Amino acid sequence: MGSFKSFEEIGAWQDARLLSKQVYQITLQGGWARDFSFRDQIRRAAISVVSNIAEGFDRDGNVEFRRFLTIAKGSAGEVKAQLYVALDIGYIDDTVFKETYELADKTSRMIGGLIKYLQAYTAKNA
Repeated sequence: MGSFKSFEEIGAWQDARLLSKQVYQITLQGGWARDFSFRDQIRRAAISVVSNIAEGFDRDGNVEFRRFLTIAKGSAGEVKAQLYVALDIGYIDDTVFKETYELADKTSRMIGGLIKYLQAYTAKNA
């Protein structure tokens, strides 16, 4: 798994942790308080990003890690889509949307880069 000794060292995990914190903070306000289903869905998606990176890292080998990273990347996409819904229905404003979306997108891109690195590393050492 490259030079990482723990999942906490992975930049994508660090950003995913910030994303989950930010999602929790924004969902404590406004319409989210009454919309339990939507609030819980975006929270679960954000938690899935950070959790799947950690779980995949602690699995056996790069193939398993890549599989969990793919799930994490998909969950980051889910957060981004749900942010659009939150914006459209007035739960968040443009500023909160942009800030949170950019963090979700950055996290997704970092996960994608890690997936590509692991694919190349695995192919090189096969």
